[in-house]
Amino acid sequence: MQIKLTKDLDFEGFTFLEGFPGIGLVGAMSISYVIEKLGLENIGYLESEEFPPLMSIHDGIPMHSIRIYASEKYKIITIFSEFSIPASTTYKITDALIEFIKAKKIAKIISIAGIPVMKAEEEKESESNIYVVSSRKEMTKNAEKIGMKSVQEGISSGINAVLMLKAIDEKIEDINILVQINPAIINPKYAENAIQGLNKLLSLDINTDELEHEAKEVESRIKAIIKKSRDTHNQYKASTGEKEAESPGNPMYV
Repeated sequence: MQIKLTKDLDFEGFTFLEGFPGIGLVGAMSISYVIEKLGLENIGYLESEEFPPLMSIHDGIPMHSIRIYASEKYKIITIFSEFSIPASTTYKITDALIEFIKAKKIAKIISIAGIPVMKAEEEKESESNIYVVSSRKEMTKNAEKIGMKSVQEGISSGINAVLMLKAIDEKIEDINILVQINPAIINPKYAENAIQGLNKLLSLDINTDELEHEAKEVESRIKAIIKKSRDTHNQYKASTGEKEAESPGNPMYV
């Protein structure tokens, strides 16, 4: 598992923004929109022999399917994946990310994910709620002061969960933005809520007026790539006699 940069910057004091594809595609839609609206530059990629053998093509340009973007103006570095991460690579990815964050003296991590809500009426009643889990109590208190709610009980899984545990061990600031979603649907409103939380945490002013249109395009593209990557990965597994690709599961239940 390697992080390869095509352009190296001084990342000291930056925020690392993460939102790998999960249920509802909240993170992926949010990250894609942030990259577009803040004009983040593609400066690298994540590479592994354990990833499906895929290449993305955008505007006629071949690209890696997991790319790294950054902005010196906003002091943000982010990672955007166009395929669902196999659960078997979760620890290797988080190890690589934590080592990169430590080496580059990045100040903090923000992850974006969804909280599944099984009843539509519950989702409707609290669809605008933005929840947080953080590595330090003072971060949670600060988030509560700006209108977010802290998760008191629950179970989390996936890259954001493992990143949080490793961040605690390494004494790195880490906060998860969690929005309630109906796991049966993909709704741009979820990404809008997440970006509103991001605006508050980083004092940004990202306008979400165009998110619905762009999120639908991202949804369509990512769902197609996820299907292709799953089919390709499972074909490879079948040819080697290994089990099919694991599902990363739901990121959070409360």
